[in-house]
Amino acid sequence: MPSLEELKILYLSRKEVESLNLSMQGVIDEVERVFVEKGHGRVEMPPKPGIHPVKNAFIHAMPASIPQMQAAGMKWVSGYPENLKQGLPYIMGLIVLNDPETGTPLAVMDASWVTAMRTGAATAVAARRMANPGAETICILGCGVQARTNLEAVALVCPNLKTVKVHDIVPANQERFVAESAAKYPALKVSGAASHREAVEGADIVLSLIAIEDKPSPIIQPDWLREGCFGGALAFDAGWSGPALASFDRIVTDDIGQLEYYRTQGFFKTTPPVDVELAEVVIGRKPGRASEKERTMTVNLGLALEDVVTARKLYERALERKMGTWLPLW
Repeated sequence: MPSLEELKILYLSRKEVESLNLSMQGVIDEVERVFVEKGHGRVEMPPKPGIHPVKNAFIHAMPASIPQMQAAGMKWVSGYPENLKQGLPYIMGLIVLNDPETGTPLAVMDASWVTAMRTGAATAVAARRMANPGAETICILGCGVQARTNLEAVALVCPNLKTVKVHDIVPANQERFVAESAAKYPALKVSGAASHREAVEGADIVLSLIAIEDKPSPIIQPDWLREGCFGGALAFDAGWSGPALASFDRIVTDDIGQLEYYRTQGFFKTTPPVDVELAEVVIGRKPGRASEKERTMTVNLGLALEDVVTARKLYERALERKMGTWLPLW
């Protein structure tokens, strides 16, 4: 056991986190495991408290403990939509890992890469069980960082994908996404749509990744959605109209407690009651889909559990590869 004077903490920058080369499949595997732990009630994750220094922005504290995976820590993350106009990321933050046995801080690392990757991974965990197995067309609204990781993750669990349709209110963002994705996925037909409706119609999978707003715009309408589609509300309820949400036969969420908390904060006013968690679907306690015709949706708020287990995996890799900067703790 080191003395107090010998205690150190490992710092990993964004570039170092990325250079550890944890694959999307690796992140999906960690997120899948943590949903199993959640489904069996073997985790601790209080509702995330937050502050809101400016309108439509947030800074959240997200603690979690997963004893079976020897992971404990917290993400301190901000989301500022106006940052994009200044050339800054919308999402920024840090993750702090602690030793579950002693509480000693182990590491501090950039949270941006982790947030983007685990968000896509959680969508993939849901899509694997809730999208139709033969899904061929995916629609993505919003062409930011998380659009890229969601496409990467869903493509891994939906092998029949052939077509990607995207729309962003900023044409340059849409054009960049289409060009990058077409080069990265040569087997997929990637195209930009002239409107939200054009992107959504005919899609087997519809993901909304537009910016979270305190008064979300009801964009997607029920008659745009095809029979048997799978929907992802991945930016709270932003983008989904009340009638569209009501048209889904089955809606699950990654955490009912958090969803109900955010209802009290003015979000999800038109979202129907949700009484099934994704973790219950993952462990087989509840079905993800009953028929090919059923419309299914996941409302993923983003869980600290996902961040902490992904960060723990990165920390282990950093130790193996002797990466990062050691800082004195005492």
